[in-house]
Amino acid sequence: MVVDRVQVLRNGTEVKLQTGLVDPRDLLRGDYVVLGYDISQLPAGPLLNQPASSRTPMLFVKLAPNRDGLYEAVSVHTDAVAVTSPEVLIRGRALYGASCGGSGKPAFCDKLQLRYNLESYFVPQGEGKKLEQARNARKLTVVAAVLPSGRAAIKRLLVDGEPVYEEPWF
Repeated sequence: MVVDRVQVLRNGTEVKLQTGLVDPRDLLRGDYVVLGYDISQLPAGPLLNQPASSRTPMLFVKLAPNRDGLYEAVSVHTDAVAVTSPEVLIRGRALYGASCGGSGKPAFCDKLQLRYNLESYFVPQGEGKKLEQARNARKLTVVAAVLPSGRAAIKRLLVDGEPVYEEPWF
């Protein structure tokens, strides 16, 4: 399990993601920051009304950097698609938006909500609040490592573009 995470952190392509507001907080899981991203809620695009493999299917999102260096969603796919550098393909699971359709079979709705396994970050005791404040002010960004398979892991947190936490490999 540790080797798997190290592989992502060492070999994955770095992408910088803008965090967004998240509510509510769960105070029972320790001191950590809940993270949401601009790429977490996306239009279905060509997937609209197409059959979904389940109510929570795995999806692939093509990302490309904008002029500020932040990666933004370009398109959403049910299967891995080819990308050209600096684009990357990140894998996520649809939490909402894959259960439309009246025939009893799941189909994609017009909006999708995805999770990428990048939605929480544990921090030293007492330090979560300042990161939440930075997140709420949209000053917190995440640098994630993304493998060609689409798996991703948080590599570091930045506040106002400056590193504040670096994820250790072990």
